Amino acid sequence: MRALVLDGDGSVRQTDSHPPPIRVSGEARIAMRLAGICDTDLQLARGYLQYQGVLGHEFVGEVVECDSKKWRGRRVVADINAGCGECADCRDSGGHHCQRRSVLGILGRDGSLAEELVVPEHCLVEVPEHVSDSQAVFAEPLAAAAHVLDDLQPSQTDRVLVLGDGKLGLLIAWVLAAEGVAITLAGHHERKLALAAKTGISTLFSTQLDPRSGLYDGVVEATGTASGLSRALELCRPRGTVVLKTTVAGPTECDLSPVVINELRVVGSRCGNLERAMELLAAGKIDPTPLIEQRYPLGQAAEALVHAGERGTLKILVEGPAAG
Repeated sequence: MRALVLDGDGSVRQTDSHPPPIRVSGEARIAMRLAGICDTDLQLARGYLQYQGVLGHEFVGEVVECDSKKWRGRRVVADINAGCGECADCRDSGGHHCQRRSVLGILGRDGSLAEELVVPEHCLVEVPEHVSDSQAVFAEPLAAAAHVLDDLQPSQTDRVLVLGDGKLGLLIAWVLAAEGVAITLAGHHERKLALAAKTGISTLFSTQLDPRSGLYDGVVEATGTASGLSRALELCRPRGTVVLKTTVAGPTECDLSPVVINELRVVGSRCGNLERAMELLAAGKIDPTPLIEQRYPLGQAAEALVHAGERGTLKILVEGPAAG
């Protein structure tokens, strides 16, 4: 089948002859309709986690084969974490930190930049009829953005800074604003900051941030850079919270003394609840479609990956053969 594959030597390969996925009991075979490329895919291509296989973990698709009749023919998204289903983390916490989990397109499981993929049925979330593919494909990053609400637990009086005006930073800003949190989005790109300002969010260029002008109760670091954490620590008030979203392929150096001196709470934040993300989309609270920069057919997925890696690019989407 057609797929975009990351090989063991670190090269990205477009192929029309990748073996189709083998479905086992309890899994669903899904025809990909639309997939997104995110910064994690770019980091994987640079050697992050030494992943090998089909790239991609943001998708909406149609179930073509499964054990349970209720899923057949349904339009779905999926939690990318496939836990063992038996350990304490799977039983009590959804399996996002199951030690035996596979992660779609990231760890031990081929991803969504292919004609077909397989995921466990328990990971599936149905897409309501009135939610378009163009909206649903954002469910995974929107879930990660909304997870900040769990990590930060902001009050209505908190001043929160989101560092980074990329795709994830914008989604985080929209989610926090939808909850009535007083937020500021800081970044480097006038076009991206304008998307946030259009919805009433306060924006600043990162160069305008100055700790002497005031600190924030919470700082969400979504810069996608190795230096982002250091900047976040500088801008958080004593006993405030820093939420770290960035992962990069190389090592990160950071002076952690502000964590001790200012008694900061630093929280790592990864995936979120897909059902909550779908509820936000279905209710019209978040419209991520202004983030879409360009669409490519699956046969040009390698070109799409290159485009996604260009500085300042927003969301690049790849259309599968089942695209609506």
